Amino acid sequence: MKPLLFLLALLAGLLPSLAAPIPPGALAVLYNSTQPESKNLALHYASQRNIPADNLVGLPLSADDLISRHEYNTTLRDPLLKTFHDNNWWTLDKDPAGNPRITNQTIRVLLTIRGVPFGIKRSPADPAAAPEQPGTAPTQDEAAIDSELTLLAVENHPISGALNNPYFKSEQPITEANLSGLLLVARLDGPSDAICKRMIDDAIAVELEGLWGMSYLDLARKTGAYQIGDNWINAIAAQNSTLGIPTVVDGNHDTFVTNYPMRDAALYYGWYTTHRNGPLLNEAFHFKRGAIAVHLHSFSAAKLRDANSHWTGPLLDKGAAATVGNVFEPYLQMTHHFDIFHDRLIQGHSLVEAASMAMPVLSWQGLVLGDPLYRPFAHLSDPGTADPDLDYKTLRNAWLQWTDPEERVAKVRTAAARTNSGLLYESLGLFFLQNDNPEQAAAFFNSASLHYQAPADRLRQDLHTVDLLRQAGQKPQAVNHLRTIQPTYADLPEGKSILALLNILDPPAPPPAQPSPQAQDKAPKNSP
Repeated sequence: MKPLLFLLALLAGLLPSLAAPIPPGALAVLYNSTQPESKNLALHYASQRNIPADNLVGLPLSADDLISRHEYNTTLRDPLLKTFHDNNWWTLDKDPAGNPRITNQTIRVLLTIRGVPFGIKRSPADPAAAPEQPGTAPTQDEAAIDSELTLLAVENHPISGALNNPYFKSEQPITEANLSGLLLVARLDGPSDAICKRMIDDAIAVELEGLWGMSYLDLARKTGAYQIGDNWINAIAAQNSTLGIPTVVDGNHDTFVTNYPMRDAALYYGWYTTHRNGPLLNEAFHFKRGAIAVHLHSFSAAKLRDANSHWTGPLLDKGAAATVGNVFEPYLQMTHHFDIFHDRLIQGHSLVEAASMAMPVLSWQGLVLGDPLYRPFAHLSDPGTADPDLDYKTLRNAWLQWTDPEERVAKVRTAAARTNSGLLYESLGLFFLQNDNPEQAAAFFNSASLHYQAPADRLRQDLHTVDLLRQAGQKPQAVNHLRTIQPTYADLPEGKSILALLNILDPPAPPPAQPSPQAQDKAPKNSP
């Protein structure tokens, strides 16, 4: 047996247990019966996930993205609630005080399919209502339909403002949580039916071996009340550092620059610009199969069926298997908490469980987009066998086996030299960068550049070097390095990242002002 495979077998008994999967019978699928494409997607999902045929629900719904509260109640909520009761997916009982409650709940997860409207429009304002006071909790009644459906069993709940989520911060699988009446809701939706079908197929294929690749984190450098967004992303970086997940952190005020050369982008978390930018502007860029990619913005899912607007649509269009977003303004504290979301995925929970555990409120603005049963890290602690992801599994194995950082680095460095792996050298550079050792980081980035074959990967090492210079306050040296390497990557799509950085660090002087026609008429004329 090869040494690595022997070591993986040795570790198998030492690995932590992961969260149990949701059984297929606990999931119902809702589609728009007026749209054949919606039904076809529902049937495809059910066949791939072994969902019982009786768990599919077709309702004649509007073709619009957004509907009124009245239309939601009469065409969607009420008929769906009747279906739950008629199918005995839950039964109605009373608590000791005589209030109705749901018991014996069979269906714990609801999946909405492309074709089902995703937003409820704000009701017209009541002229007699008092205006909202600054600093008070928001009371508007617009909402993401999926977030409303989580409370399908709760009759006459308040619809103005948000309600607390009892599943927030939980670590229990939904089938074990004592939360009768709560539905977890996710959605298969995006810019096209083909993308939705691909999301299903990718999730099922990738979870067999696990999601392996690079993590890219984009801070916004916010302060005050907004700093919490950066705190979430920093927590993800810290967790990744304990797991051997190579992580690139953009700590600058600007986001990842245009056409940034991302390799094997399996994880992406960023904020806070309105529309897609950075690598997503590169026509050749594609996330790694099965990727989880999320960008925090108030209206990230407002145009989720548009491949070029806001964020959820473009992320899915570029190959992500799953994301989360907001239909309307959620306010920062009442959106998905990225650090919890990431942590629960790492623990082996499904997409819908992790996203629901990360959401503090219900009857609000959040959507979960992707296969709800997808468990991208069900094999995170089981590195598997030799395959194209072997470098990532080698890193994970090193973090499992050697707790002493110096010994771990020595082992990975030996493996990098033996296999001529640029990725392993780069990962060591990222490790030292996160541990505030820029000199060692620079040395490993240089070694990575010498061992990478693809020009885009070598360019990324140069951009790491530029970032080190920026962080050291050496902006002139950073600009000089960019100008030196610019001809080398001139023909590469990712080469646009160099120009983008130069425009940030050394913007060109504005063109000279042109005198107005009126000023020219008044100017003295030279004699012939």
